[in-house]
Amino acid sequence: MNQPEAAAARSNVVGFGLQERRLGSTILRTYRHKVDIDDLVPNDRQPRLGPKEDEELQRQIEANEGLFEPLLVEPHPHLEGKFRIIDGERRWTNSGKLVAQGRDQFRQIPVEITDRTLTDEERLRVWIYIHRQRKEWDAREKEMVAYRLVDLIGRASAANILGISIRELVKLVEVYELSSRFLGLRDPAGAITWARELMGVSKKLLTPTVVDAVIQKVASKRITNSKDLRKLRAILPDPVARAHFLSKQGDIDSAMLRLDASPMKDKSGLGGDLDAAIESMKRVPWTTLSNLRGNRELLQKIEDAEALLKSLRKTLAS
Repeated sequence: MNQPEAAAARSNVVGFGLQERRLGSTILRTYRHKVDIDDLVPNDRQPRLGPKEDEELQRQIEANEGLFEPLLVEPHPHLEGKFRIIDGERRWTNSGKLVAQGRDQFRQIPVEITDRTLTDEERLRVWIYIHRQRKEWDAREKEMVAYRLVDLIGRASAANILGISIRELVKLVEVYELSSRFLGLRDPAGAITWARELMGVSKKLLTPTVVDAVIQKVASKRITNSKDLRKLRAILPDPVARAHFLSKQGDIDSAMLRLDASPMKDKSGLGGDLDAAIESMKRVPWTTLSNLRGNRELLQKIEDAEALLKSLRKTLAS
């Protein structure tokens, strides 16, 4: 669609009034239309990384005889007659694959066009809000988005847009950076899971030598279950078990056998209960914590727990 056609389409809809769409703190005024697939341009500052081609999505597009949900786009600030994609790049990419195979019936793409070009921050906020609403924030995506946002706009702005602290943001970025070192996995997307489990180990114990050893043993299939990395919390504080794990022949199971031969910490009683409570809180997902913000009942329980722990500490220290 050329610029005059776009303007005409917009004026026709404006006559009936633009629809107003609230996405979080951002209010958009948009109108619906269809445009040629070649008039759409991807956003080079899109937070999502990784491959966008998806054969299953292509089958869904074919089965629905086109896209069920329109792309959200904006007038391109530099290319006349073109529109930049705000949300829907995967749908656009896979429609393009079908068109490239000679299926021209998918060339016309349904879009929702904003009445203006958004600012960089508005665009990011809108994209994040849409994907949160779709519940697409899984373990493989939130770290990636945090990493990408830091790269695009810096830590302070990224934390503000995501609604988390700088400390929480840094942890997400560290997990994503660590995940890039896990190569050769059967499911490459699972690298985030491996990284998250490894980052669950105390930083004091997680030396560069330990990290290198874990990555090497995962690559060589000496460790095949990411949950086994939790056992490092017991292995690494023990000198004998740690030394064996770091050796060329060592692995998780054989290191645990060395641990059994050494004095074991008593996990019963008050100390064991505190360890269990701490581990349980560490495993609460970021998305769950975000949804619990402002929960008065939970905040009161935390205050009660703080008071109890202070009293307990005072008693034990006296």
